[in-house]
Amino acid sequence: MKNINKNTVYIALGTLVIGLLLGWAMFGGASQKEANEEKHEHSKNTIWTCSMHPQIRQNEPGQCPLCGMDLIPLSDEGNSEDNPMEIKMSPTAMQLANVQTSIITKRKPIKEVRMNGKIKADERNVTSQSSHIPGRIEKLMVSFTGESVQKGQVLAYVYSPELVTAQEELFEAQKIKETQPGLYQAAVEKLKNWKLTEKQINQILEGGVVQEQFPILADVSGIVLNKKVNLGDYIKKGQTIYEVANLSKVWVLFDVYESDIPWVKTGDKVQFTVQSIPGETFNGKISFIDPVINPKTRVASARVEISNPGMRLKPDMFVLGTIESPIHNENEALIVPKSAVMWTGERSVVYTKITNAKGISFMMKEVTLGPALGDSYVIKSGLEPGEEIATNGTFSIDAAAQLAGKPSMMNPEGGVVMTGHNHGGGNTPQNTDHSSHSKNITISSKAKEELNPLFNEYFKLKNALVDDNLDKAVSASKDMGVLLSKVNMGVFTGEAHNVWMKHSSVLEKELRKAGSTNEIGKMRVLFKNISDQMVMLIKTFGGIDQTVFVDYCPMANNDQGAEWLSTEKEIKNPYFGASMLKCGEVKQEINNVQK
Repeated sequence: MKNINKNTVYIALGTLVIGLLLGWAMFGGASQKEANEEKHEHSKNTIWTCSMHPQIRQNEPGQCPLCGMDLIPLSDEGNSEDNPMEIKMSPTAMQLANVQTSIITKRKPIKEVRMNGKIKADERNVTSQSSHIPGRIEKLMVSFTGESVQKGQVLAYVYSPELVTAQEELFEAQKIKETQPGLYQAAVEKLKNWKLTEKQINQILEGGVVQEQFPILADVSGIVLNKKVNLGDYIKKGQTIYEVANLSKVWVLFDVYESDIPWVKTGDKVQFTVQSIPGETFNGKISFIDPVINPKTRVASARVEISNPGMRLKPDMFVLGTIESPIHNENEALIVPKSAVMWTGERSVVYTKITNAKGISFMMKEVTLGPALGDSYVIKSGLEPGEEIATNGTFSIDAAAQLAGKPSMMNPEGGVVMTGHNHGGGNTPQNTDHSSHSKNITISSKAKEELNPLFNEYFKLKNALVDDNLDKAVSASKDMGVLLSKVNMGVFTGEAHNVWMKHSSVLEKELRKAGSTNEIGKMRVLFKNISDQMVMLIKTFGGIDQTVFVDYCPMANNDQGAEWLSTEKEIKNPYFGASMLKCGEVKQEINNVQK
């Protein structure tokens, strides 16, 4: 009986275990499978990418491993648009990419010109206060700049041996005035030539005593801008001792850049603010524009004359002015924000928004730009009034279009494009002609000595762009152009001469452009062209007197890649500066081995 009960228990337990296993297999397994499928489906539908590095694609949100930016969803629904030119974006993707749109309309184009300037004294109201008496400064009544003086006020006392002698002559002439009136009159006129008044001369005669110190009186009222003498100084007749300015009216001198000169004219109204007087706006009109441009700063000066009650506007205060200049040959025009336009040099594109039953999509349109109006552009062609365009987040839209193989700014024809940091060596710059350095040419040591200064100045240009310093970059490009002109072409013989002439002519043209640019973005475009020539020269002629590295960044030149030269193995990217300093790789090391 006991055996029968034991068998029954074993059978029951076995049945229970088998039932549990079958239940898990039928239901639990199915649930797990369903969850996995759901997770897979979610990952499949949502792709997260970086707006700066569109080659980054992940199935979950996070940060870009290259630049640290937050990833954005590329698509929640795929890009199966009926129109192959359109790129669909979900509302979530638009929100995370901060995509903003606006409807464009026609309006009167107004060119906004912003100018920096300084307060200056009106040159017409600046007087040089001079001494009419030669001698030694015995006493200064005005001893520091900035002091206010009134016309007729005593500024200083001067001891003059010549004036002492002239007084003694006057006393002697007075004694024979009746018999020699002409002599007496000559003595009086001599004192008047030293700017002594009739009253002062009469006081001398009445006193009968020679005065050793004479006052210098202020010719005008104003503020002392400059004190040119000190106590005890010896001065000559006519020597300036003070510069006095009447600051009841002042000049505001604005710097007008060469590119803005066509938009600024005499009579234009100017609004300006002063840093030291916040919350207040001043108004004036341009009364004069310099007819020449300063060769060092490349600016012309525009002058505004303004009253200065209370002396609130003080010389050398910084000001920021704005002119709104209508474009006279345009009645109405389409105007879009600069943030809406993606510019690639010769091409300019915008993304128009399309809304239908399937959702929201964007399509690239190429446009022709007119004049820049401050923060906006005039559109000559490519858009129509009433169209809605992306005014923010355009780069993210373009990145999504690239990944989807749609036409984009970087790839107008669409299809698969070269992406990102593929540092394996398979991708080279698309528009760099390397044919000229496929063959090495031996040059003399003298020729290499001629090239050394040129390369050294190139490295200064590269370092300036690494530091995001436009002024130093412009200066280095100018110096590089001077050095290029001084290279002795006679040291390049045979085939080397032809190669040098080819690349030096291109260098000369690009350096001339770089020396006059005022935008660091344009400078970096020109630097790419300059680097192409320098890379070709060093690969063709061999190393100079130091080790040089040929570096490469696939993200430069609008994701087409670009090379540059460096004397350091550490990557410091001149095409992006601080924003992506470490982006790139060393492609080649050229040692200083003489051929």
